[in-house]
Amino acid sequence: QVQLVESGGGLVQPGGSLRLSCSASESTFSFYAMGWYRQAPGKQRDLVATITNGGSTNYADSVKGRFTISRDNAKNTVYLQMNSLKVEDTAVYYCTARRFGSTTWGQGTQVTVSS
Repeated sequence: QVQLVESGGGLVQPGGSLRLSCSASESTFSFYAMGWYRQAPGKQRDLVATITNGGSTNYADSVKGRFTISRDNAKNTVYLQMNSLKVEDTAVYYCTARRFGSTTWGQGTQVTVSS
């Protein structure tokens, strides 16, 4: 089973940027649909962005125009570039890998947007 390790979270001021990375253990990474979800304290876990194995992307309305998901199959890594961050983007961000109807989750990385 694929294993996922997220990195790149931290504390940033409103209007700032962060890039999250998610490295996968599988050499078959290119066949997986990848995604990012987030969960703020006391709230449900929500979709942020997804990217198919063909490179098609999808975004939550709340992040469109600010966040960009991308993948580097040669490095078995998916990225989430987050710009113009807002306080309400504060959450634990989780990476997912999906194939054959099964989804694997990473351990999460904390993103805090605060002045």
